[in-house]
Amino acid sequence: MKMQQFLQFLTQQLTHWRRQYKGLRRKGKLIRSPKGKSHRRELLRTMLKNVFLFFSKTNDKSARRKQERALKSKAKSVKTKSSIYVVGLDWLHEQRSSVILVIAVVSLIGVIGHKLYNQTQLQVGNPAPQTITAPYTASIEDQKKTEAKRQAVSNSSLQMLMVDARINEQINENLQQFLDNGDEIRALAGAFPFFDPVVLSISTQRYLRSCPDLEWQALLLAIENSKNQQKKGTGRTAASSRLSSIAAPNQQSQPRITPAKSDSQSPQVTPQKPEPVDFFQNTDFTQAVAELESYRLTSSEKNLSLLIAQISQARQRYTQATAKLLKLETGSPEAVYEQSLLLNLSEVEWEKTQTGIHQSTQRILTQGIPQGLPKNILQDAVSLQLQTFVPESVEPLAKKLLLTVLKPNLQKDEEQTRQNAQKAAAGVLPVIVKIRHGEVIVKKGKQITAWNFEVLEHYHLIRREVKWQGLVKLGSVIAIAIGIFVWVERHINYELRQRDRLLVLLLTLSVPGVIAMELPYTTWSALGLLLGSFYGPTLGLIVVGLLLPILAISLDMSKAALLAGAGGGILGSYIAQRLRSREELALLGVAIALTQGGIYLVVKVLIGQAFGSTWYIVLREAGLFALSGLGWSIVALGLSPYLEKLFDLVTPIRLAELANPNRPLLKRLATETPGTFQHTLFVATLAEAAAKELGCNVELVRAGTLYHDIGKMHDPLGFIENQMGGPNKHDTEIKDPWKSAEIIKKHVTEGLVMARKHLLPTAIQAFIPEHQGTMLIAYFHHQAQQMAQEDPSLTIDDADFRYDGPIPQSRETGIVMLADSCEAALRSLQASASAKHVAEKRSLKDVSTEQALTMLNNILRAKWQDNQLVDSGLKREEMSQIAQIFVDVWQQFHHKRIAYPKLKASSAVRNS
Repeated sequence: MKMQQFLQFLTQQLTHWRRQYKGLRRKGKLIRSPKGKSHRRELLRTMLKNVFLFFSKTNDKSARRKQERALKSKAKSVKTKSSIYVVGLDWLHEQRSSVILVIAVVSLIGVIGHKLYNQTQLQVGNPAPQTITAPYTASIEDQKKTEAKRQAVSNSSLQMLMVDARINEQINENLQQFLDNGDEIRALAGAFPFFDPVVLSISTQRYLRSCPDLEWQALLLAIENSKNQQKKGTGRTAASSRLSSIAAPNQQSQPRITPAKSDSQSPQVTPQKPEPVDFFQNTDFTQAVAELESYRLTSSEKNLSLLIAQISQARQRYTQATAKLLKLETGSPEAVYEQSLLLNLSEVEWEKTQTGIHQSTQRILTQGIPQGLPKNILQDAVSLQLQTFVPESVEPLAKKLLLTVLKPNLQKDEEQTRQNAQKAAAGVLPVIVKIRHGEVIVKKGKQITAWNFEVLEHYHLIRREVKWQGLVKLGSVIAIAIGIFVWVERHINYELRQRDRLLVLLLTLSVPGVIAMELPYTTWSALGLLLGSFYGPTLGLIVVGLLLPILAISLDMSKAALLAGAGGGILGSYIAQRLRSREELALLGVAIALTQGGIYLVVKVLIGQAFGSTWYIVLREAGLFALSGLGWSIVALGLSPYLEKLFDLVTPIRLAELANPNRPLLKRLATETPGTFQHTLFVATLAEAAAKELGCNVELVRAGTLYHDIGKMHDPLGFIENQMGGPNKHDTEIKDPWKSAEIIKKHVTEGLVMARKHLLPTAIQAFIPEHQGTMLIAYFHHQAQQMAQEDPSLTIDDADFRYDGPIPQSRETGIVMLADSCEAALRSLQASASAKHVAEKRSLKDVSTEQALTMLNNILRAKWQDNQLVDSGLKREEMSQIAQIFVDVWQQFHHKRIAYPKLKASSAVRNS
């Protein structure tokens, strides 16, 4: 029972407050500005107090009456105070533009100039105004010495090196190229040994293949003489004498000069014979002859001849390989191979040499070769590796080859070195200095050092102040920027509301706000994307363009970061409003990301910071700027629908979504009022064509037109287009022009109710009353006049037969008013023209076009003369252009069709 009484009491209170609310709303005061906080707090306290008293245990009627009297007196005092608040809020409402301007200046100064509010009077390097002593004993860290100590430890930390895989790959490629050249030369020289080592030793085969032609000829002669002597029984002496007489083919006798006996006599010149050459003194020569003679004795003359032919072929190939090697080394600045080493290796030795060189190279490269390594240390390391993997005889060749291709492959690992340095620096303990009570920190007139400043800061003896001069300068710059913004706003075709200016301010404050939190990756991309999407490229570009120099001169941050962010904001501002889907906006976010990262990288390259050891840091920062641009773009896309709802904005994307025929209101309109829906579609077609030709917002016109008659759903049969040829309820049921006019007018008020219920934007809601303006409902007004003539007691007030308005306040709503007025005329003209065409057998196009244009011009002239378009922004000379556009669209819908021949019934049935 008590709960029921409480609910009844609460219902009465709510009813009373609702009446007050409606009264204030009718006076237009509640909408202008909200109540003050103290007023609301007082009302809330009163309500809670009465609720508490209601639930108290007392049930005395006198106590109840006391409560009611207290409530009434409290309500009177609140009403008196409320009038004072209303007056103040009315004044604020009238001056709201100035208030928002002041808020913009103050908020921008507060965010951008936040560092100017806490500046110190005592600065390092300035003389102390007085002698300052320590107020108490304290241990203070000497940050300068600590930092110097940590820097020393950081600099002395070992540098971390890493193997450069690209250099290793290049070394291996060069090494393989040298080995391939060796394979090619050895293939040209042929296999070695070229004969059985049991018959001819390896050393003999080397000698026979590489000895000069003179020795080879002598060797053949020696073998031939040995063969003849054996037949005759003579010994080595005769053969030796024959060989000693052989001289080189190009060797000639040199003259010998005999001195004269006296000065008057000339010296005598006598020819000198060449010195004989004894090849048997050459051990290799003697051994080769002996092994060949032995082979002849153990074999046959024929086999010896074959062996000599094989030796001759090997000598030819060796000569060709030697020439190839000489040519290769002549054309290359680095001579690696030596003839005696490369060509005299056996296949087994060469295979072992190649494998050993590869293994040694891999081990050396794995261990790494640092920059500046002394040459002798590298030579020792190479020799040590080769001792294990290659034959001893080939070590000189392998060592020379490796020393030719090897080069430093270790480079500094900047990241790991930095981490090690930071780790080492972090382990350094801070330098603590103990300051005793009464100790002089700085004497009067002495220069304040950095250490003095730290001590004063610790004791909070630094005098803080506001830098008014800097704030005034910053405020002047911001005021000039806002003045430029206001001037641009007044010269663009977009009228900003106060809520729009507030949104622009909030989005603008987000950029320096994030920077104030010491984050360089600020909201430039979101700012440009949202402003461009909401208000167009001009406004977005001017905001970004004005904010960039202000931040550049006011904040201490990287200019590359500022330019990169502003570049992304400019791109978003310029393109955003051209896009018609969320997917396209997402792709724009990717483009903004690439733009920000690219601009940052280009700026760093231009100023020379992208080269050297910090190049990877620049690349990392460029990547982070690209990711930040993409991230803030995603945030902007997520916030966009909420901002559109909260600030009552319409964007091309939102208008396209509202124009979707699957929206609940449009589906109801098509189902419940099909005639109105067809009328709406035709009006939308007419209005779109005119809006496109006149440069108006086509998306807004289409969406607004689709919703302009949704109020007819409250009584579909009250409108003739939905009666489908049935009886007209105004003639059969109502029979009262005043009531009929009220029903017709009600479709505007009901339409506004539906629009607000479905949270349609204000820009769309404006089409509902403005498409009718304050026009006269002529049909029922005429009926009322006829009834007044029959009954003089009836009085006619034109206001009863006029729409409540307002008249069109924009070009878009004005165009829809004209299209709505002309649509019915064009439909009626189509019907009459069709009948006339049948009766007179004339061309429908010729008759209808002239009549339609004349009729529409008369309708538009009437609207203009009725002052329905004075606030729309449409011009008088545009009326004829709009009429022509409507006629052209009407002709496209009602073009002439081909007259099909009549078929006989039998043929029709047969063809079906």
